[in-house]
Amino acid sequence: QVQLVESGGGLVQAGGSLRLSCAASGRTFSSYVMGWFRQAPGKEREFVAAINRSGGITYYADSVKGRFTISRDNAKNTVYLQMNSLKPEDTAVYYCAADSGVVITTVGSRYDYWGQGTQVTVSS
Repeated sequence: QVQLVESGGGLVQAGGSLRLSCAASGRTFSSYVMGWFRQAPGKEREFVAAINRSGGITYYADSVKGRFTISRDNAKNTVYLQMNSLKPEDTAVYYCAADSGVVITTVGSRYDYWGQGTQVTVSS
């Protein structure tokens, strides 16, 4: 069982930056692929970024590539999402998720555990 708690969301102006954190409970954090997803009002949840178990492989949605960076610290049981050059269309609730599979996946239903989400609002 893994519990995930996101933090770091907030209100920021367009062009600004935020860093989201997701702290995981348990001693097996390094055995999970970690992902970030987001859901804007009235829209379906969408994949944002994912990172493999060791942190050596990352994958991004085209909409955030070059602006967002996912990273992890297995010693701290934490995954991060650094978000730069934020746009109003990045406004959403951001969720971190853990997948016990081996390879990175963008499919939300493949993830086993989810956090409660943190709100990110980007004003124009």
